[in-house]
Amino acid sequence: MRTAEIHTARGTMKVNFFEEDAPGTVENFITLAKKGFYDGLVFHRVIPNFVIQGGCPFSKDPGDPRVGTGGPGYKIKCELDGENQYHDKGVLSMAHAGKDTGGSQFFICNSRTNTKHLDRQHTCFGKVFEGTEVIDQVRQGDKIEKIIINEE
Repeated sequence: MRTAEIHTARGTMKVNFFEEDAPGTVENFITLAKKGFYDGLVFHRVIPNFVIQGGCPFSKDPGDPRVGTGGPGYKIKCELDGENQYHDKGVLSMAHAGKDTGGSQFFICNSRTNTKHLDRQHTCFGKVFEGTEVIDQVRQGDKIEKIIINEE
């Protein structure tokens, strides 16, 4: 079982992946994390009681007008049929600009209350199991220091 540690100045969020439900999305995230793609990017979209979002390569330069529009240079398919495709506090989900347009941007849900409409629209691919308090502490512009993948 593989897990991830998302390190920020506010603390570390430890994540279990939904490998059975979203194998392609999990593999994509792990590959990018191992390459250091996410290191130094910021959470460019933070909406209290909704989500914190990161993974845009343009966010390394906060003044770049393209922040929020970037990706890894390719798109991945949505995986919406699994058992865990509901957005709850701590769930990692793939951001996109329309079906099958995700790549590197992901969000972490702050609550279930305001995220139900995302169910089976965005691929849920993991959940924070330790450090959930960090989700509410993250502010727009906070850096993802690094993401460590643990292979167990």
